[in-house]
Amino acid sequence: MRETKNRKKAENVMIDAVKDTSDDNKIPETKRKKSKGKCKMIFWEVLYVPILLVYLEIAFHIYMDMNLEYAPVYVLFALSFGFLLSAICVALPKIVNRIVKCALSIFIGFLFGVEIICRDILQQYYQLFSALDTAAGNHLGDYGDAIIASMAKNWLAVVLMLIVPAVFSIIAIARKKYFKKKRFAGLERFLLTLIFFIVFHVIGLGLVNLYPWEGDFTPKKLYRMDTYTDDQVEQLGVITMLRLDAKHSLFGAPEGTDIDLGALETAVDEAETREPEVEEIVYEPNVMEVDLQQFIDGDYNQDVKWLSAFIQATEPTMQNEYTGMFEGYNVIFITAEGFSGYMIDEELTPTMYKLANEGFVFNNFYTALHFTSTSGGECQNLLGLYPKGGFPVSVTETGKQGTYLPFTLANILADDGYTSTGYHFNSNMYGRELSHPNLGYEWRQTTECDNPLTVERDDSGSKYWPQSDDYMVEATMNEYLGNAPFNIYYLTISGHLPYSNGGNDMSARNAELVADLPYSDTTKAYLAANLELEKGLTRLVEALETAGIADKTVIVMAPDHVPYADMDVLEELAGRDFGSDSLESLNESAIDFDAYKSSLIIWSASMEEPVEVDKVCCQVDILPTLLNLLGQEYDSRMLSGTDILSDSEGLVAFFSNSWKTDKGIYNRFTETFTPAEGVVMTAEEQEAYVNRIKTLVSCRMEMSSIIIENNYYKLVFEE
Repeated sequence: MRETKNRKKAENVMIDAVKDTSDDNKIPETKRKKSKGKCKMIFWEVLYVPILLVYLEIAFHIYMDMNLEYAPVYVLFALSFGFLLSAICVALPKIVNRIVKCALSIFIGFLFGVEIICRDILQQYYQLFSALDTAAGNHLGDYGDAIIASMAKNWLAVVLMLIVPAVFSIIAIARKKYFKKKRFAGLERFLLTLIFFIVFHVIGLGLVNLYPWEGDFTPKKLYRMDTYTDDQVEQLGVITMLRLDAKHSLFGAPEGTDIDLGALETAVDEAETREPEVEEIVYEPNVMEVDLQQFIDGDYNQDVKWLSAFIQATEPTMQNEYTGMFEGYNVIFITAEGFSGYMIDEELTPTMYKLANEGFVFNNFYTALHFTSTSGGECQNLLGLYPKGGFPVSVTETGKQGTYLPFTLANILADDGYTSTGYHFNSNMYGRELSHPNLGYEWRQTTECDNPLTVERDDSGSKYWPQSDDYMVEATMNEYLGNAPFNIYYLTISGHLPYSNGGNDMSARNAELVADLPYSDTTKAYLAANLELEKGLTRLVEALETAGIADKTVIVMAPDHVPYADMDVLEELAGRDFGSDSLESLNESAIDFDAYKSSLIIWSASMEEPVEVDKVCCQVDILPTLLNLLGQEYDSRMLSGTDILSDSEGLVAFFSNSWKTDKGIYNRFTETFTPAEGVVMTAEEQEAYVNRIKTLVSCRMEMSSIIIENNYYKLVFEE
């Protein structure tokens, strides 16, 4: 019996020992599970959004083939903003947190995707928050086919920017153990996440401001700007560009400019000491009597002071042998949608060929694509100013603010009794119902004006898209031909994208006329659409001749921009390579700038022979050239452009701040200057020249926003 008891006791001890051993093994395993679960929760609660933003920024930059040199900057800012969003999510109830995190994932991915589509179609990244007002007033349905085509072409971007974040957000929502129930632990994570937000943001700011960045545009400079979104996206990241946009929309853009005018003083001194040429006729400068010093010394903001100092330091252009050549003439100014001079052909477009080669012939005219496409082109053509490289849209803002614009053709010719009317056979876009009357025109479009135009419709009653430029001329010319002197502005529409027989009714209308040409279907459709403009010009010239006023009328025609959605069209028409890979995204660091080369028409039947001009010139030069030809008084220092026919040096400023002059071309990305053929400079002369023109370009690009936002012309001329 005793042996039996002892044996049972021993067995119990062994069982207890085994249990103890088993428990010892279970404790570490339980701890590991808890630790693993805690790590998962920390990832989904705290790290998920920062990692998502870093992923989106890196994937975006790689997909858009951007320079990864600036990756540390936008990664730090992505982490910082991600931790801020995580802190907000941590503070929310569990269910709300999941919904918000899922919505954030999809919305942020959507924003990245939108920027890719904007860059593909409009060739620019957009400040989406400050653009909301403009987008609401425009008709995005006009771009429907282009948007669908862009999404199909960029299907991989849709997957990377939208599908991947959506999948991860669904996984996040599906987590059962998402939060610990302890409130203190949640508060702990909230405070810790906020600390990470602050730390990464401070490190990012330190990298932006303290690292010795090189180049004309640096993260430090761009962080303090509300323009140059392409550079902001590349160097600071999409998130930071949009964040700065939201900040500027709420609290206003930064005031003041850090452009040093010192580099311009040498040019002014040289102009004053230059020995005058011996001439029989002494030409006067195109300036007006204004006291600019009072604005430099007076109680005005820094922008007004700076602009006044710049204008005062600017050498005016001189009147010349062409001053007043068209004085008293009727004016017909045409801004041609998506037009390029490469399409002009003696057989296909005989009227365009006649006007481009029998009037003033500008052999080096450029139509650089600047911000907001058509409205940006109008800003250059009609105001003689470069549009602001961001929102608000320059011309639109003049209408909203009622900006005083004394140098527009319509406003300046009103004193001479001209009737000024503008026509656009499209619905209201870019707020033209306010801006164009402010430019001095009785503005007529198909909607939102006092006297709307009647659109052309097919047999079933559906309106054509786009409308016909020939129909526009036919429907309007009898309104002004008998009312000289007149100043007419046409904003065409037939050449609007997309270029296909299925998406452009004008391409389909003229398809047979281009069917046998040796081009792709897209290029044929582009030419076919623009044949409506050719027909309209032919009708217009014949009507002027019939009325007997062709020799008392000057026709001016310039593009608004290149056909930016289909830049390969230009290569086909020009028969040369402009850098196809970079043309598709208009990467100005690699393209041949001759892709922007075009034709400016200034023609009158009174011209007995053509006048060839080899000077480099661009759209902002059109207005001062016309004002001089019309014999009007204006101040040449107060416009970004200069009279092409004057003795001033030619200059074209591209959107990237690269530029071209008669002496050579400067690539801002490589910081290299290539002298034109026959130009010889010493190293010192070249350095001084490049610094001066770089400063001049920066100043001229800065002018419009300061003029518009401060109503500068009114301020100056009222004083």
